[in-house]
Amino acid sequence: MTVKELDGWLAEHREELIASLREGSYQPQEVRGVEIPKPGGGLRQLGIPTVVDRLVQQAILQVLEPLLDPSFSESSYGFRPGRSAHSALRQGMEYVRDGRGIVVDIDLGKFFDRVNHDILMARLARMVSDKRLLKIIRRFLEAGMMRNGVCVARHEGTPQGGPLSPLLANLLLDDLDKELERRGHCFCRYADDCNIYVRTQEAGERVMASVTKFLEERLRLRINRKKSAVAPVAERKFLGHRLFGGGRLGIAPQSLKRVKARVREITRRNRGIAFERVVHELNEFLTGWVTYFRYAECKTHLKGFDEWIRRKLRCVRLKQRKRAKPIADFLQGRGVPKWRAWLLALSGKGWWRMAGSPQATEAMPYAWFREQNLVSLTERYAALQQ
Repeated sequence: MTVKELDGWLAEHREELIASLREGSYQPQEVRGVEIPKPGGGLRQLGIPTVVDRLVQQAILQVLEPLLDPSFSESSYGFRPGRSAHSALRQGMEYVRDGRGIVVDIDLGKFFDRVNHDILMARLARMVSDKRLLKIIRRFLEAGMMRNGVCVARHEGTPQGGPLSPLLANLLLDDLDKELERRGHCFCRYADDCNIYVRTQEAGERVMASVTKFLEERLRLRINRKKSAVAPVAERKFLGHRLFGGGRLGIAPQSLKRVKARVREITRRNRGIAFERVVHELNEFLTGWVTYFRYAECKTHLKGFDEWIRRKLRCVRLKQRKRAKPIADFLQGRGVPKWRAWLLALSGKGWWRMAGSPQATEAMPYAWFREQNLVSLTERYAALQQ
């Protein structure tokens, strides 16, 4: 069933669905297992519920969130109303300004795949007394996963993909938050990313050892020791950013690599799509990207990035002309003298070198890209600072 078909299905089965929920007999269907690439490498397992199950999960979320969220820690920022990644970053900046320049960066290995159902349901039962609801949530957790046409049973985990998953993850990790608060630590947690800020390396090593023990023994979760570390804040990344001394915020090198990889993918010269479509896709991606990083100090990066993107697009435009005569005609049509246009068209240089030539820059200057409605990262960034 598709989302568009849901209204028709509800018109026929609405009372039956409500009755099964009230009786506690509702039985979720198997989720669809999908693996997507993770930014840092590897695959992330998603579990996509059916349309009806997503509707039911959303209804449960709207009841449970007002009940559970007020009890969560003030230092928890992920997937909560009125909170965001920027809220977590601002808090981290305050800790660094206060002299806590060492971060205990904790990464939970495959957290959503390893949530212990018994521990999670025990935490939920503290807050929810309705046994019918608890049974339905347990069935959602234990619903099988379809992989390549085969249903695989699940005994742990709350796969990302359903509306309930983030709330249940926050509920389980609230135990970690409360333990850190009890110990008096300064920390920020966004979903399964947790940064604890301390003043010395020695203190950080002690915190890492004790928190690892708590997570593995009390919550039965595993620390990814390759990705977790105790280090100066400038050497680690948090939510795509990097903190510097004095609480300044920058863009993490890994984030810059990822955005360049995405731009390369959009501007691949063999995609066979119109130039206007390429610009449109770039605008959609870059507008969201620079808006997310608007609090970072990155003017220099953005200026160089804008120049690099314009050269990538010159490369695309020249490649679309394919042969020497169409290239020369295009350059002449953009005001390049005939002899200089043919000099480049017959040069035999590669497309990237041609895109960096004076003729290409003259034919496709900054003003031309404005006519194409290309987003300027530096201008967008400056507008966001106002």
